[in-house]
Formats: sequence, C-alpha cells, structure tokens
Amino acid sequence: MSACVPTRTADSTRPKAINPPHNPPPSSPRRFRIAGADISASIAVFLIALPLSLGIALATGAPLQAGLVAAAVGGLVAGRLGGAPLQVSGPAAGLTVVTADLIQRYGWRTTCAITVLAGLAQLGLGCLRVARSALAVSPAIVHGMLAGIGVTIAVAQLHIVLGGTPQSSVLDNVRALPAQLADLHPAAVSVSALTLALLLLWPRIPGRAGRLLRRIPAALVAVAGATAAASLAGLTLPKVDLPSWRSHALAGLPEGPVLGLIAAVLTTTLVCSVQSLLGAVAVDKLVAGRPGLPARVSRSDLDRELLGQGAANIVSGSLGGLPVAGVAVRSSANVQAGAVSRNSTMVHGVLVVVAALLMVPILEFIPLASLAALVMAVGIQMVSLHHIRTVTRHREVLVYAVTTLGVVLLGVLEGVTLGIAVAVAVALNRLAHTRITHEEKEGVHHVHVRGQLTFLAVPRLSRALHLVPQGVHAVVELDGSFMDHAAYETLQDWQNTHTARGGTAELTGRRAGVRIGEPGTTADLHPGDGDSESATDTAGCRCRPWTAWRNHQCDRPQAASPHDGRSGGPGTPGAPGRAPGEASGHELARGISAFQRHTAPLVRGELARLAREGQRPSQLFLTCADSRLVTSMITSSGPGDLFVVRNVGNLVPPPGEESGDDSVAAAIEYAVEVLKVRSITVCGHSGCGAMQALLNSEPGGAQTPLKRWLRHALPSLECLADDSRPWARLAGRAPADAVEQLCLTNVVQQLEHLRAHDSVSRALRDGALELHGMYFHVGEAQAYLLTGMDGDEVFDRVRAADVSV
Repeated sequence: MSACVPTRTADSTRPKAINPPHNPPPSSPRRFRIAGADISASIAVFLIALPLSLGIALATGAPLQAGLVAAAVGGLVAGRLGGAPLQVSGPAAGLTVVTADLIQRYGWRTTCAITVLAGLAQLGLGCLRVARSALAVSPAIVHGMLAGIGVTIAVAQLHIVLGGTPQSSVLDNVRALPAQLADLHPAAVSVSALTLALLLLWPRIPGRAGRLLRRIPAALVAVAGATAAASLAGLTLPKVDLPSWRSHALAGLPEGPVLGLIAAVLTTTLVCSVQSLLGAVAVDKLVAGRPGLPARVSRSDLDRELLGQGAANIVSGSLGGLPVAGVAVRSSANVQAGAVSRNSTMVHGVLVVVAALLMVPILEFIPLASLAALVMAVGIQMVSLHHIRTVTRHREVLVYAVTTLGVVLLGVLEGVTLGIAVAVAVALNRLAHTRITHEEKEGVHHVHVRGQLTFLAVPRLSRALHLVPQGVHAVVELDGSFMDHAAYETLQDWQNTHTARGGTAELTGRRAGVRIGEPGTTADLHPGDGDSESATDTAGCRCRPWTAWRNHQCDRPQAASPHDGRSGGPGTPGAPGRAPGEASGHELARGISAFQRHTAPLVRGELARLAREGQRPSQLFLTCADSRLVTSMITSSGPGDLFVVRNVGNLVPPPGEESGDDSVAAAIEYAVEVLKVRSITVCGHSGCGAMQALLNSEPGGAQTPLKRWLRHALPSLECLADDSRPWARLAGRAPADAVEQLCLTNVVQQLEHLRAHDSVSRALRDGALELHGMYFHVGEAQAYLLTGMDGDEVFDRVRAADVSV
C-alpha cells in the first residue's frame, strides 16, 4: 500500500481512469414486493376515499356505486399507468358540478359515455405531449375555478344537511334557502352538525393521545361517529342505498345534440386534466423534502400522467363510474403516510373493490346527511384564503373573482373561458400601460420609462424625448424587460439625431434583445448579447462584474459617473471600480440591484420551475473557495445543474470522527444518496493559496484553524515527496513549479479520499456514479480533465471544439 494514499482500502488499486468499469449483476427473476410503508399508506388513503367517494356520488346525483367504481379504477388503472406514482386518483370534488350538470341534461348512461370520450381525448393530448402546456393557465383561473366549484357544492349540499333536496342551480338553491330554513329537519341537522364537529375537532385533539388518534382520518371518524350516533338514537333518516351490482348501469351510446356533447366532453377533459396535472405538481412539492426516494417516484412525468388519467376515465366510464382525476386530499394523505411507490395507490384501489363487494350492509347504515356534511366541508375548503391572498398580492384578484362568479352563475367551461378572457385583457393592459416622465436635474434631462415599451407607447415616448433640448446631456432610464421593434427604432433614431446635434445620450436599464452602442453609432440588434447600464460602461461588455473586470472588458476605460458612484479607470489607486472610501457593501447592493433589473426577468421562469419541482442536479462539483474560480462560468452551467461544495484547497476529509469535519462528508452523502448525482468532480486550480501555504508550512507552531484544515492535504504533500511514484502532470508540458505540481497531485489524492466514503463506494460498485478530476489554469483560462495513461495521472486539455477528452 502506498504511503501517499492512506485512505485506500485493501482491495482497491490505483485507477488508470476515473470512470470505473461497471459489471452489472447477473439477472435474476423479479419478485413483486410491497413495502410495509405502502401497505400502511394504502389503508390510510382507503379510509379517506371510502366516505368521500360515496359523498361525491351523492352530490352529483349519480348511483352511489359509481363513486366506488371511480375510486377503484383511479387506484388501479391511474395508479399503475400514471406518471405521478404517489398521486391518488378517483372521483374528485372539482368534477362534482360538471358531472351533476351532465346527469341532469343527458342522463346517467350518456354521462358515462361522455366520460369515456373525455378519456380518449386525454389519451390524444398525452400522445401529443402537451401536458406542460396545461400548466400555462394562470393560477388565478385555476384557483377561481376550484373556488366556484366549491361554492356550488357547498350551497347544494346545505339543503341536504338541512333535510331537504338541492335544486338544479346555485341561484335556485339560494332562492329556496329561506323556505328550507323554515322547514328544518332536526334529525338531519343534528347528524350533520355532529359530522362537522368531528371533522373540525378531531385533528385538534391535544397531547400524546391526540397524536395517536389523529392517525385515524377525520373524514372516517366523522362519518362513522355520526352513523353510530344516528343508529343508537334510532333516528329516521334517508340512508345510503346501494342497489345490487346486477342492476348497475353501464355506459351507453351518447344521446343529445352534437354541439352540446362536444362541449361536455371538452369541459370534462379540461377539468380532469388540469386538476390532475396541478395535483401531480403539488405532489412533487410534497415529496421534494423527503430524502431517499428514487427519481422515478419523486418527479412526475406529466405526459404519462395524462395518459394514465385518460385510460382510467375510459375504464371508469365503461364500467359505470364517475369521471376520474387526481385528488389532493387523498394524495397528500398518501405522501404524509409515508408511501414510497405506486403500490400504495394500487392497494388502496384493491381495498375499495373489497369494500364494494363485502361491506355493502355496513355502508347502508350511513345517513345521507352525514355524507352531505362531509362534502359541504370539502367544498368550503376549496375556497382557499391563502389563494385569495396570493392572487391579491399579484394583482390578479379580478381574474380570480370573474372566474369564480362565472363558474357559480354560468358553469365551469363558461367560467373558465371568462377567466381566460379577463386574464388576457389584464396582460394586454399591463403591456400597454407604460408610464413615461421627463424631468431635469442639475442640467441633465432624465426620461424615465416604467413598464414595457411597445408600439402603443411610442407616441408618448416621442413626446417625452422631444422635450429634451438640443445639445444637452440626456439620460433615458428604461425600467422594463421588453422593447418591441417600433420602440427600439424610435429610441435609436432619437439618439442618433440628438448626438448629431451636439448632445450626449445615455441609455440605462435592460432592454431584452438590445445592446446600445456608443453615442453617435447605431447598435446592431444582438438578442441576449448582454445588459447595459450606460453608454459609457457597456460597450463590448459581456458580464456585470463588481471590480476591474468591467474596465478590462470594455472597449474604453470607464469614466467617472455621477450616477453610479464609481470613479476612475484601470489605473485608479485603491479598489478598482469603487470610489475611495466607498463601503464594499455598496458593491453587493449594486450587484443585487443589477440582478433584479436585468437577470431576474430572464431566469424567473426557470427558477419557478425548479422551485416547483425541486433540485435535481446531475453533478457534484467540489472546488476551491478562490474568488477567481467562477464555477458556472467555466462549466457553462445554470440554475439546477451543479451541486457545488467549496472550501479552502478543494479538500475532501477522509471519513471518520478523527477527521474532525463532517460538513464536506454531509454534502457528499446528501448529493449521492438523496440527489442521486451521477458524477462527482474535484476541481483544483493554478496559484492555489492553500497549496502554497501547505508548501511553506513548518512543523510545530500555533495550530490555527487554517493549519488544522490543511492537515487533510498532508497526504498530497507526502505523495509529492514520494520519488517511487509518478507525479500527476499536464498533457503537453511539465508543471510550472512545485505549487502547480502539488495542485495537480492534490486533485488525485482527494479523489482517493472520496472513494473511502461509504456512499461513494456503494454508488461506484453499483455503477451509478463516476468520479472526475479537473484542473483550471487561471492565467490561461484553460480547463484540463484527468485521464489515465499507463499508471500516470495526466490532465489533458479541454479544447474549444473537442469535448471527448
């Protein structure tokens, strides 16, 4: 065993290449296994699904068996074929209003046929891979649609709670409410009140006993408690009536006007698809914080989910069941109960089938008033105060309100159509609503544009620009992320004219797709070419650095500017790019401000997606804390690509308590076992101060924090002193000095330390992980990757047109 690799295990050998060969294990017959967590989760979901399925069937006016059929099919078919393994599908409250309207118009058998046709439409959309497009619908419209459906459900079920019969529309139900209140049925009201009280109080039972009792779903406790109370009190109430399965009605040929049937299919398809896809995204958020789940479980395939929902609706409609969609209540219960695979959803479907066949006598004891109270509570919860606050904060309350009222008064499809129309109108108003002001400060004329610059704002922009006298210095501040061609030409023509008449023009702010050139020149259109704060500090710039980098990257030295607080050019004494005495915190504030103005609008969509779906980087990148090493720049990576660990000297402490440091080990474990990264790269660099300090260190002396940390690099120093071992080297030339030689050797040694970590060792044995070494020469701006050649560690140059090093 070599002295310079003390962490290597007895059965390891020095790698000639960083990527180990992967020998897959011999194939063995697959055995179907169900985890214990899936069994317990399926029972919890079943106990919630059973009363809710009956209640939703009651609310729609469909045969009560239809709710059980949809629950079973949602669990078995959508659970097996869908792309969101932990989402539970079944009859959803969001479909209650749509289904009730279809049954009233066309009858039950035609409604089943419409469900089948909606499933076929979902299959077509899934094949076209348009699932992501459904998420482009404004959240205000979706939340408004659900709120409208919730109001409709609650008002209708209130009549059953009071002992009466609901009417056909919300307005009719509201008109009939005074008469219903005058003719209360005490037995129905008492059972409903008991159900609502148990629903409200059960989750709030305090203490240790409460923690144990809360494991039983509140919905089951509420319905079971009300049923037991009604039976013990001998109350005479309408109860669940499940006819024989022999008389269960299946789907028939659709009958009715063609246009009406098409509208019905489109409405059912829309509501089922949007609710299922949004539910899948919500489930991804729930499981994002659970470590250890494989990627196939923790991230949904939305196109596959659409296909699975379509197949479930075809089967459910054919068997006489309600339309199927992803259900938020059951899905969240499934995740919180610890489900780890789609088996929990499927087993819940099996349990529903067993209950439908064997528990009919028990189910027929349930009072309808109890089920109505349960569904009414679900409808009230669909009007979320959190959603209302969110849309208000984003100034979309009008879209939300119009959609809600449209669904309540006109119907789901009509309400959603109205919501889309209002959302488009609001977006156009924001696009066209641009505020343009002109003012003079200390002889400088400022034209400030707030909002998006389109052709609609060109007349007002021209009037403001013509208020600027000839021969003066003018600053045009653009506070927006979009400029169309008409506005661009107007600005450019004015700039050329103004400078030709002896004036100077400075344009600041972000214009998407525009790079303003020097005064007196016409800039070309370079989409995405860069940002500019002023005409004096942007020409030729490709980045927005804090320090002298800007001066070196611009075509001419940076002039002093009263607008940004900076003075001097490259030769200014002191910190480049900062006025003498200026606090360094101002640089941070300016950098953040520039990000918010220029970069945030460009990356907001991608960061929003990552926030929804969680991080899934494929690479762990371990490198030095040196400020010259900009990882995203040298790897051309963006948000979500790299899981980065930085420390002094790009060191990987060997595992074990004796190393005295767990921060790097924790990051490695999290990246390998939770994030499931496919490769780890250790990147060193030229001129590393840590390696220089290690070379210059003397035995003994005070043990400073730096010295204690650098002891993890002592094996690299020992390797450098070992004459019996070939040194790591750069392809094409020898290392420039001892520091560079130690930097290269240190990369190889830290890879050996990596191999000693249990999580890395297991992943390497399974062929799920690769290790890479990298060296970045700062002065050359050149990257090198580690390759193996005859026992030597050779860092080969990565060429501009060659990525197959």
